Amino acid sequence: MAQSFLCRITGSAALATAALTTLPAFAQNVLEEVVVSAQKREQNIQDVGITMNAFTGDQLEALGVQESFDVAAFTPGVHISGNLAGQNTQFTIRGVTQNDFNDIVEAPNAVYLDEGYIAIAQAQTFAVYDIDRVEVLKGPQGTLFGRNATGGLVHYISRKPNFEKVEGYTDATFGSFDSQTHGLSERIESAVTGPFSDTVAGRIAGMYNHSSAYLNNLYPYGAPAGLAGLSPGNGAGADLGGDNTYALRGTLDFKPNDGLLMRLSVNYAHSKEPTGPYQSKSTIGVANSAGELINVINTPANETRLTIQGNGDGGANAIDGSSLSPCAAIGTLCARPVPGGDFFGYIDPDGPGTNTSGDFAFENNGFVQTWGVNGRVEWKLPGGMTLTSITDFKDYKKLLFIDVDSGPGNQLANYAGVAATSATQELRLNGEADHLRWVTGLYYLNIDNHSDNGLKAPANSIVGTFIQPVDIGTVAKLVTNSTSLFGQLEYDFTSKLTGIIGARVIDEHKSFHTGIGVFATDSNYSVNQGPFLHNPFGAGDPYFASDTSANTLWAGKLQLDYHLTNDFMIYGGVNRGVKAGSFNAPLLGAYLGSGLNQSLPYKAETLYAYEAGFKSTFLDGHARLNAATFYYDYKNYQAFLFVGVGGVVINADAHNVGAEMDLQLSPVKGLDVILSGSWFNAIVEDIPLRFGSPLPPRDVKPTYSPPVTATAMVRYEWEMPWGFLHVRGSGHYTDKFYYNLRNFAADQFAAALLVDAGAGWTSTNEKWQVNVDVKNLNNAHQGVQGFDLATLCGCNEVSYQPPRWTGLNVKYKF
Repeated sequence: MAQSFLCRITGSAALATAALTTLPAFAQNVLEEVVVSAQKREQNIQDVGITMNAFTGDQLEALGVQESFDVAAFTPGVHISGNLAGQNTQFTIRGVTQNDFNDIVEAPNAVYLDEGYIAIAQAQTFAVYDIDRVEVLKGPQGTLFGRNATGGLVHYISRKPNFEKVEGYTDATFGSFDSQTHGLSERIESAVTGPFSDTVAGRIAGMYNHSSAYLNNLYPYGAPAGLAGLSPGNGAGADLGGDNTYALRGTLDFKPNDGLLMRLSVNYAHSKEPTGPYQSKSTIGVANSAGELINVINTPANETRLTIQGNGDGGANAIDGSSLSPCAAIGTLCARPVPGGDFFGYIDPDGPGTNTSGDFAFENNGFVQTWGVNGRVEWKLPGGMTLTSITDFKDYKKLLFIDVDSGPGNQLANYAGVAATSATQELRLNGEADHLRWVTGLYYLNIDNHSDNGLKAPANSIVGTFIQPVDIGTVAKLVTNSTSLFGQLEYDFTSKLTGIIGARVIDEHKSFHTGIGVFATDSNYSVNQGPFLHNPFGAGDPYFASDTSANTLWAGKLQLDYHLTNDFMIYGGVNRGVKAGSFNAPLLGAYLGSGLNQSLPYKAETLYAYEAGFKSTFLDGHARLNAATFYYDYKNYQAFLFVGVGGVVINADAHNVGAEMDLQLSPVKGLDVILSGSWFNAIVEDIPLRFGSPLPPRDVKPTYSPPVTATAMVRYEWEMPWGFLHVRGSGHYTDKFYYNLRNFAADQFAAALLVDAGAGWTSTNEKWQVNVDVKNLNNAHQGVQGFDLATLCGCNEVSYQPPRWTGLNVKYKF
């Protein structure tokens, strides 16, 4: 029988096996019980007083989810942020976000894989394969999940070994992008599981993905004459947007008896990545009479000034932190060579389309590598208690590049490297008695993070021409040790009313060291060759700083759940979430321009979240409607302020009010419908235009936070003599949003609607599935990530969702 799109989700291994055998939509329209582990124990999702969404592995496949962040498109109130044109992507949940591009910064929205915390922001972008389910929890989850789940968390749970029989699958997808490159993609995923004996079972899964570039690089189209138009090296001007990834995961379960489970899981993933697929759009700064930058707009078609200052030209050095335009670099005043172009005279050939021209664009000059080991022990004790131990270790390495101006002018590139490890250990005890359920535990986290971030002046650049190729780098080491004690108690005052109280106390210590200076370099594929150069070309010695911190933090939860009927629950409560303070490791320009050279730390942030909602099931189980409203009161929100050519995290108060709705229907046989939406109004208070600005601070919108998002999905399935056919379609609307905290006019992506469609066949015995999919059917140019560089290159670098993709998928189960 075929899989129902709205099928069962479960939180235990035994129930997970049952969940994969769901009744098809044409046979039964009832939405089955959905069981999750959001509160460290199994519960029906409709009984959990948390605003959350959950998707099974089969649903993820039907939705075309291949990367960890793809679920954001189908989850109200969830968006994506990050940097590196999508090669480093993080979650934004209800406006809670962090898009600092240095990997020593932890995200405020936690991501877990099999209850193992992913501590490095880069590693939150990973290929999704052989997944049992994903749970997306909104609002602070610090009581049970720790200090960095301030905005919420996303938890991926992999499929587990089968003790009953040998089974598996192979899943192959082939497709192509609708662009001038005609880029092809191939993805193969496979898994096999089964018992070795009555007490031992295993599972191994693997995935390979190869995607050709979709951005057609026309370099040297638009390259400026003279020094800035020279090539940065062999292989420059490659097409962009490709990917080459392979990943493996192996899991071994040992069950000597019904009361003990021991599990060991090992995973490895490696990606080769080209230069990040940013594109350039021409922008121009607007300065006041004192030369202070007060806005950035898209450059008018006939504009040749470097900066608009009244009726005159503000020049290349509008007061905006540190700037390095080509005019400033050669010590002369000049105008834009081409009306409407950037400082080099470049205008993108088709705007947000897939044609571009970039010099620092190389095939596979970057990589990402992650491996880890996860151990789990579950021991059922007398008195109905369960002791659980989760041990997790991960190793992270990466080096990725982007072209700063994303055009043909040879100016600067940016690189981001990391070598880090994380180790966590959780011990928790669950129990229950009459009218009472409780969980308590201990948690330890160690993160040892070494980051390399900087600006590369390659051969022949306007910087390297006058000295030599160099890396203007920031190296940093941050060691974090965090220990916490947590507990949560649920008490049934009556058969309908339940109270919940929880708390977590965290003791955290950090040790930080950074160096900022200049390195020699002779390659576009590596960075920081040798030690810092001392007084290079009279530029001064490197800067060094060290600091430590020790903090005691706490998170808490207080809530009431009331069941009016078995099918209707209302809930309300307050959560206190915290994220520890840390240290900035800024680029050189941001370091000198921020006033932080004497004060690199930033404070811990605290979020008080007030929320009320309801969960309902109706139409004889054929429909679910869940909704919630919330108010956030932020103290010392950690906001990333990007100015000139770099940025730092600052603290600012913030508030947010919003509402969400999620409707799931099976109104007739074979028809599944999901309608969801969110709205919020978030404000970050008293943000300066730059560090040391004489102008008053402003209240702004947080970055990567569209106020309105909405999703509609429809799937219809019917039975044929030779199997089951289905058609499906979805639309995801994203409101306009800013990608720079200063909220300048040019730093905003427009609202967009993305439409996906597909059709498929499943054999009667369910062994074969064939699907045809079209992603981004309407070829929408939805913005993904961007940076304001108006005073550096007269441009912004921006990235967009890939163009229309058409593919064929074949899956065989055995």
